[in-house]
Amino acid sequence: MLTFSHDDYQIINKKRVFQGYFAVDQLTLKHRLFKGGWSRAFDREIFERGSAAAVLLFDPVRHEAVFLEQFRVGAITSDLNPWMIEIVAGIIDEGQTETEVVIREAKEEAGFDIGELIEIGKFYASPGGSSEKVTLFCSLVDAQNAEGIFGLDDENEDIRIFTMGIKDIEKSLKAGLFENATAIIAVQWLLLNLGSLVNSDKN
Repeated sequence: MLTFSHDDYQIINKKRVFQGYFAVDQLTLKHRLFKGGWSRAFDREIFERGSAAAVLLFDPVRHEAVFLEQFRVGAITSDLNPWMIEIVAGIIDEGQTETEVVIREAKEEAGFDIGELIEIGKFYASPGGSSEKVTLFCSLVDAQNAEGIFGLDDENEDIRIFTMGIKDIEKSLKAGLFENATAIIAVQWLLLNLGSLVNSDKN
């Protein structure tokens, strides 16, 4: 693994070429090579979506996780179903923390007041062309009444929430029902850590 330093790459020029709901920046840059020396200067566009935070809501008593279903415009460019099965998530606005975002989004998107958070990890959604970094959490909840339609009208959100048991989660994962990276990472982590989550609720 290459030891990282900010001196290992140089941004020669940066220009914002689009500003809408999201933004696109065009960069001219170069970086150090594994074999030594520097790369040639090259141009790349970065989709500036901002960083995000997400939380998997899991009921350790009922062995159920809470999921969201909503329309995603990015999926209409393929043959995938644009109504995606997801977990609670939101963009981190300036001055906000990851924790504040998932607490807010859990209430807005699913009607849950969440408390203690277990940090699963951080990852880039698509680092080849996007700056978006996701911080992923899990929160233990009582999912007995997890159903209904949520979301903010002024953000055109139409979100259906529902629960899925562990066996159905395993089947759905194998069948390819989960078609976005954040949900896939979250449910795989859940299946790997199920024993400790259930036991922690008993202690």
